[in-house]
Amino acid sequence: MKLSRAAREELLELSRSQSLRKELREIASRRNNRFVKEGRVDMDACIEFVDQFNKFMGHAPKRFRRIIDRKMIL
Repeated sequence: MKLSRAAREELLELSRSQSLRKELREIASRRNNRFVKEGRVDMDACIEFVDQFNKFMGHAPKRFRRIIDRKMIL
């Protein structure tokens, strides 16, 4: 997509704007990841989410199978 010269100049001017950067930093600071607690991924929350999502979608739950990592080849 090609931008006109005026549009390009407007975007460059907007990118230099300190107020826009401040607003974006504020938005980023409010971001919340429900699967991360105390800096670590909470696997119980992940499994609970998948379980609830499967119930919502009407999928039958699968039996848990332990992953055997003796010979994992990618």
